[in-house]
Amino acid sequence: MVPGEAPPPGSAAAEPQPAPAARKQRALARRKAFSLFVRAKEVPGGGGGEAARWQCCGQAFPERAAVHRHVATQHAGEVGLALQQLAAEAGRGAAAPAGGGGGPQGCPEVARGLPDTSHVSPDALTSKEGEVLLYYCYCEVKDPEKLCAWQKALCQHLHLTGKVRIASEGINGTVGGSKVATNLYIEVMLSQPLFKDILCRDDFKSSAGGAHCFPDLRVGVFEEIVPMGIDPKKVSYKETGIHLSPQEFHKEVEQYLSQANQGQSDTILLDCRNFYESKIGHFQGCLAPDIRKFSYFPSYVDENLELFKNKRVLMYCTGGIRCERGSAYLRSKAVCREVYQLKGGIHKYLEEFPDGFYRGKLFVFDDRYAICSNEDIISACRYCGTLWDQYKLCSSQHCRQLVLTCPGCRKKGLTACCPVCQEKELKVASRASGQALKEECECTRRRPRVPIEHISQSTLDTGKD
Repeated sequence: MVPGEAPPPGSAAAEPQPAPAARKQRALARRKAFSLFVRAKEVPGGGGGEAARWQCCGQAFPERAAVHRHVATQHAGEVGLALQQLAAEAGRGAAAPAGGGGGPQGCPEVARGLPDTSHVSPDALTSKEGEVLLYYCYCEVKDPEKLCAWQKALCQHLHLTGKVRIASEGINGTVGGSKVATNLYIEVMLSQPLFKDILCRDDFKSSAGGAHCFPDLRVGVFEEIVPMGIDPKKVSYKETGIHLSPQEFHKEVEQYLSQANQGQSDTILLDCRNFYESKIGHFQGCLAPDIRKFSYFPSYVDENLELFKNKRVLMYCTGGIRCERGSAYLRSKAVCREVYQLKGGIHKYLEEFPDGFYRGKLFVFDDRYAICSNEDIISACRYCGTLWDQYKLCSSQHCRQLVLTCPGCRKKGLTACCPVCQEKELKVASRASGQALKEECECTRRRPRVPIEHISQSTLDTGKD
């Protein structure tokens, strides 16, 4: 066959086209799914002859054509989910597969329906006063794309924003919305067949916030639910370290600091977050690697294996997920005596010990940048050295790094992360095009991608932060 030529009918390469009857049936199913979705938004007219109207996303639609346009443009994912459900219902007469099909071993990624919100006022779903949820669940996902479609439809249905990562190894999410919406989200997640025997309500970490904490909703399928850059099949979350509750971790840190102050500790308290996170808040006496991304963590371990030899390692991160893979990687090197990790991360620890051994702010990956549990400020302004811990993005268009610059310095125009960026910002501002430049600044040039630790016990016994 000539390259680019269509395969002859009947050949192995020919792609069969659906019969006209099948195409008609699919079109009818799509119209039915669309109609059912629109009907669920209908508000019946009053007894005085008032015409029917529709309510969706906090808006009222007096005409059917208007609500049709709204649903077509804003809720295509949810209509697609309804279409899947109709198809599933049509096929329920067939013999069920072995295992029942109702749990993780049957058809775990087939989503249940979206929650009924007809009893909830639009204002309650879209209220700006709400919270941000942080959670993850490691489990086997056989169809990440299907789970992704359902998760996107669920978040849109509840007016949630945020980021959700899905992979064959599980799900990792941080979403914001009203408290009514986040409570419904948790209930649906706990009842989802794939998660109901693994996730529990305590696995959802919450903080004050809402949908406004994120610019939009991003739901996608990835190779890993936390970007460490290591194939999950090579280093699995199933080989993780020993989980410690916040109470157990608190006791371990207390003992570590006591021994370290006496120069007797055989333990390393390891912060496996990025440098800009640990800069504004960390556990007293911790070792905080000077790395920009978690994907650098494996190389950091490889380059500093001698540091961990025969040590007890206490690991922690924001919500616990990075420790799952990070501790597994550290254990795979077979150099540590024991590897422990804080279950639920700093989030859960601060719920139990707001004035414990963690000092400063907790960095979060949304527009808030940090949340507070105590009054300590442990970082300083990049320019004048005044105590300051409120991040802003570098003002230079070519750089997306965060900078600590106090109000006084910002008033002076010091809004970039370093002098190189400050100079480039002035040049870019004078250009008509305003084109973005490649990231290159003093901050990135002076920092090794993977630092080599030259550390002594006296460096670690820093319980007096």
